[in-house]
Amino acid sequence: MKKILLFLACTLFLALPAQSQAKSYINGIDPNYPPFAYVDEKTGQPAGFDVDAMNWIAQKMGFTVSHKPMAWDGIIPALNAGEIDMICSGMSITEERAKVVQFSKPYWQVWRVFVTKNDSKLTPKEILSTKIQLGVQRGTSEAAALKKEQKEKGYPFTFRYYDSAPLAIEDVLNGRIEAAFMDELPANDAIAKGRKVKKVGTHGDPDNFGVAMRKDAEELHKLVNQGFQELMHDPYWKELQKKYMNQ
Repeated sequence: MKKILLFLACTLFLALPAQSQAKSYINGIDPNYPPFAYVDEKTGQPAGFDVDAMNWIAQKMGFTVSHKPMAWDGIIPALNAGEIDMICSGMSITEERAKVVQFSKPYWQVWRVFVTKNDSKLTPKEILSTKIQLGVQRGTSEAAALKKEQKEKGYPFTFRYYDSAPLAIEDVLNGRIEAAFMDELPANDAIAKGRKVKKVGTHGDPDNFGVAMRKDAEELHKLVNQGFQELMHDPYWKELQKKYMNQ
C-alpha cells in the first residue's frame, strides 16, 4: 500500500509542473458581431463561432484561452500593447492590418452586403449614387474600403459610424439611416432573428477572415495555424457551421 501511495504521490508531483507550463492566451473579441463573436445575453459570457472554435483549438493544442470583449476600433492597438494575445473575431485580412500584425491562414470567407428595410426600393447603385446616410461599423475593413472608393469615385452618400453592425441595423429600422454596409453574416443573423431588413446586393470583393497576432508571436502563430487545420478536418467544424451558420 505504501508503494502505491508513493507512486501516486510521485505521479501527481510530476504532473503539476506539466500543468503549470501550459501557456495561457487572451483572445480579444468584438462583443457584438454575431454569429462570430458576441456576449450572450442570457449568460453574460463570450460566445460565437470564433469563440467555440478557439476553445476547441486551445484544448487540442494544449493551451488555455480566455476571451476579452473590446471596442473594435481599438483592438489592434490593444493587441500590440500586450493587453491581448490574439484577435479571433471575424477579422478581415487586409494589407494595412498586415503591416502591423501577422495573420493566421484564412479560415473563413464572407461577402460584403448592403442592408435596407424590407419595404425599401433602394438598389446598390442608388445607395452609392444618392445623398443618403449609410451606416458602417467603425474600424472595419468594409468601412475603410468603401471610404477609399468614395474618395476615388465621388459617391455623394454620407457615412454614419457605429460600434457594431447590429446597432447600424437598428438605425436602418428606425429610419435614422437609409441603408447599412456590412459583412453578410451579421445581416443573415439579423434576418434570422426576425428583424425586418433585407440584403439588397453585394459590393466589392469578399473578405478572408484570419486570426491576428503580434509580429513576434511565432509559437502562437504555429499553434493557431495547426489548430485550425486540425479543426477543419474534424467533425466539430461541421457542427459549428450548423450551429452558427445554418449550414
